Amino acid sequence: MQVRKMTIPDAYEFTPKSFPDDRGLLVVPFQADLVTETVGYPLPLAQSNHSVSRRGVIRGVHFADTPPGQAKYVYCASGALLDIITDIRLGSPTFGKWEAVRLSSETYNSIYISEGLGHCFLALEENTVMSYLCSTPFTPARERAINPLDPALGLPWAEYLDGAAPVLSVKDTEAPSLAEAEAAGLLPKYQACVDHYASLRANA
Repeated sequence: MQVRKMTIPDAYEFTPKSFPDDRGLLVVPFQADLVTETVGYPLPLAQSNHSVSRRGVIRGVHFADTPPGQAKYVYCASGALLDIITDIRLGSPTFGKWEAVRLSSETYNSIYISEGLGHCFLALEENTVMSYLCSTPFTPARERAINPLDPALGLPWAEYLDGAAPVLSVKDTEAPSLAEAEAAGLLPKYQACVDHYASLRANA
């Protein structure tokens, strides 16, 4: 398993080896010990999510109030998608910046997203399957979203949509812009996130 530290602090890409044979293939997208070694604390498995999206569907930008927030380990079980991590932590040295990674069922690479970071993706193929391992359960009162089409974010959807209109949920369409979320006091604070990570490491 190869590990890459992403340009957004506290996000990592994991790329496993695959073992094909005449029956098909075996791949291990998640190794708990390696995640713990890389991040500094284990990912408790509170919930597993499975989504299926048609081509052109955008999901996100989603995040949760931190602490406790919700860390995610995501990979594409079938199809292909453009996965984007956005730093929405107020006071972060990379606030407002993002990094995109193509995830697919050819490579089975995965992304670890620390608590407080924003996450979204675009399905690049029909019936694309995204699998999420989550550190905390879905809690509606703590769940937040930012409109993924906010021009201030500058996310590269147009490069991959080939002129087609993206497909969004009502929740994401009606989500506030980054500036509106900041004004409403919805964004995580970077120092609170850093302190939370330190607490998790100390208790590991």
